[in-house]
Amino acid sequence: MAKRPVFQDVTEASPAPPGPAGGMIDAAPKGARRAIRAWLVVLFALVVLMIAVGGATRLTGSGLSITEWRPVTGAIPPLNDADWQSEFQKYRQIPQYELVNQGMELSEFKWIYYWEWGHRQLGRLIGLVWAVGFVAFAAARRIPAGWTPRLLLLGGLGGVQGVIGWWMVSSGLGGEMIRVASYRLAIHLGLAFAILGLIAWYVLQLSRSEAQLLRARRAREDKLFRMTTGLMHLTFLQIVYGALVAGIDAGRSYIGWPKMGGEWFPQTAFDLSPIWHNFFENGGLVQFIHRMIGYSVLAFAVVVWMRARRSPHRATRGAYGLMLAMVVLQVVLGITTIIHASPLHLALSHQIGAVALFTLILRARHHACYPYETSVRGTIR
Repeated sequence: MAKRPVFQDVTEASPAPPGPAGGMIDAAPKGARRAIRAWLVVLFALVVLMIAVGGATRLTGSGLSITEWRPVTGAIPPLNDADWQSEFQKYRQIPQYELVNQGMELSEFKWIYYWEWGHRQLGRLIGLVWAVGFVAFAAARRIPAGWTPRLLLLGGLGGVQGVIGWWMVSSGLGGEMIRVASYRLAIHLGLAFAILGLIAWYVLQLSRSEAQLLRARRAREDKLFRMTTGLMHLTFLQIVYGALVAGIDAGRSYIGWPKMGGEWFPQTAFDLSPIWHNFFENGGLVQFIHRMIGYSVLAFAVVVWMRARRSPHRATRGAYGLMLAMVVLQVVLGITTIIHASPLHLALSHQIGAVALFTLILRARHHACYPYETSVRGTIR
């Protein structure tokens, strides 16, 4: 290479250095990050809808109206009177009809049937949207490096969720069961939130390039990230315990606030034997624990928010402020729901509030792990 004069004009053209202008990360193929992100946003919305419809199915007592698992042919509802009578006859053979809905008319059965049928249809739709999207991106070789296992994981968990859904329903078809087993309901809802959380995290990851994420990770706030991870786990536990509350209708047995049916602690809390059954099947104790975890989530969220206020990044502080506001709103929703003995509209609002809260905690956690750069002109996105 020829030597350049010391006082050479910097505006003079000079040969560009060989190789790519950026580093290896910038030179690597990116894949269809925006398109995959949009596809995942659609899946996220469908899973949220699935959780809402599942909650309505549970609260309306519709979950046992379809007594068979037919993953393919079950997509077609009864089309004539003979088909409806056949389905109704199957329902009349299970304990829920005998012990709760004795004398139900066919028109009433159709109403609960369509709730459960719609819930299962949404599951099929989610599976179809995932399969079509994954196959299309894979065939076009547009999946970014390292993302194939993550996207396959979503499909695999979706398949497992379908199996668990039937395992849950089958628990209420025999013996003296008038509803699905609360344990299985908690597992079903917990996996739904795990899938939702993964999708939300992937969407956040795909919102920026790999190079931007690597640069942002250097400014990671480790303590804040760890604290938010703990809050995320505690909130997940609260959501699972909320499923137990719904599974045994504990939200309708001890109303009032701050007391529970006039008691600070239910006298029947340890009536079941063996004693450990009370922590999962005793309506008074289950609701009491759900309340205590809720208070813990609120207190912990305030501590995490106070730590986040010391963050040098405006976007991070904003994310944690929004998270805390949602925690407060969710607590208010929970109290209102229990005071009014869990009517359908309030109970569903509380469940959707849990979705919003869990998502906002994940968003705040992502900000702590990958903070947006901040300059004197504001946040750099």
